[in-house]
Amino acid sequence: MATITKKELIDRIADRTGSRRVLVKKVVQQFLDEIVGELGRGNRLEFRDFGVFETKLRKARKAQNPKTLEPVAVPEKRTVKFKVGRLMKQRLGDMTGSAIDDEAGDVAEMAESAEADDDHENDADEAEEHKAQG
Repeated sequence: MATITKKELIDRIADRTGSRRVLVKKVVQQFLDEIVGELGRGNRLEFRDFGVFETKLRKARKAQNPKTLEPVAVPEKRTVKFKVGRLMKQRLGDMTGSAIDDEAGDVAEMAESAEADDDHENDADEAEEHKAQG
């Protein structure tokens, strides 16, 4: 299984639509920023047949440090959940031949990975934008 970065998706979209990469990147980034903003305001985002993003509040709880076995207080936190839409579930099932789980867990790992990708591609994008303007 390969990891596809935001940069690779932007390149594909630009190639397939004949649009400039810089413009596609701005549109994709604005779309992602809007998603983050809406989730930050506690709103639910529903994309028909694709899926639903929403935040859930995880209550504070007591846990145990596995090394010391001491009790640890875990504060409440807000997490992002994604529920797969009907059409995506069907298409992925057809492509893989496997059943698709209805709901993924915490997507914080995905966000951290995306931030690392953004840092790496910003240098290349700035150079391309400068080249396009000059």
